[in-house]
Amino acid sequence: MSILINRGTKVIVQGITGRMARFHTADMINYGTNVVGGVVPGKAGESVAGVPVFNTVKKAVAETGAEASLVFVPPPFAADSIMEAADGGIRYCVCITDGIPAQDMIRVKRYMYRYPKDRRMVLTGPNCAGTITPGEALLGIMPGHIYQPGNVGIVGRSGTLGYEAASQLKTLDIGVSTSVGIGGDPINGSSFKDILERFEQDDQTHVICMIGEIGGPQEAEAAEYIRDHVTKPVVAYVAGLTAPKGRTMGHAGAIISAFGESASEKAEILSAAGVTVAEHPSQIGDTVAQVLKRAA
Repeated sequence: MSILINRGTKVIVQGITGRMARFHTADMINYGTNVVGGVVPGKAGESVAGVPVFNTVKKAVAETGAEASLVFVPPPFAADSIMEAADGGIRYCVCITDGIPAQDMIRVKRYMYRYPKDRRMVLTGPNCAGTITPGEALLGIMPGHIYQPGNVGIVGRSGTLGYEAASQLKTLDIGVSTSVGIGGDPINGSSFKDILERFEQDDQTHVICMIGEIGGPQEAEAAEYIRDHVTKPVVAYVAGLTAPKGRTMGHAGAIISAFGESASEKAEILSAAGVTVAEHPSQIGDTVAQVLKRAA
């Protein structure tokens, strides 16, 4: 069972005619993702990687039955593209774009909440690597070959640390059920809690690997949710032990501004909630392996 996408999921790419979008569209198709079209205003009738381009999301959905979208649109226009996806009937949207203004994302979230929960689009990102169900579908920019199918669910703010975790697991012959990047911006579409809830309900996921970083309250909120609602073992790593207070590190959301937002404080909060915390990124795979062994 996949928590968000599978080999049957019909995907469109918004901004498909851009250089990077063309590259990753071809990569997704080669992986086996069911990419059925793209959307770029004024480019209807063109094709990219063998799939048709449409002027609007509504037209693409009507013609192809698309249910998921990947947003590869420049920052000034990305928020409008996400809202167009929500309005056009897309059920799941991944936004890769980095640098979207926080005010724009506030507009996006308010817009999405106009819809009742059963019709509300699920958004991950912006500024994320995407989502992959190994062996089935890839919706994003991650290197698919490092993900082996299995029973570990990965959710993280950092795309590259998600790659590192998957690579370490593959070396240990441990596979991944689904890996989800939620993005490193201060305002994103889905939180750790949102994805943890899906992994908790997924029969294929036996252990959850959560990758956090400094800044923001998400890890503390996730710890509370894990303590009260998650029955599966959770392994976590929190990046940024040496980050100075008040300075943005890497992601826009990675800035310590309040108590509980440093890596050490977050690690303590997660440990108190029963999470097994890896002390170093090189230990993520071994820590997951030990937890899997205990859970067997």
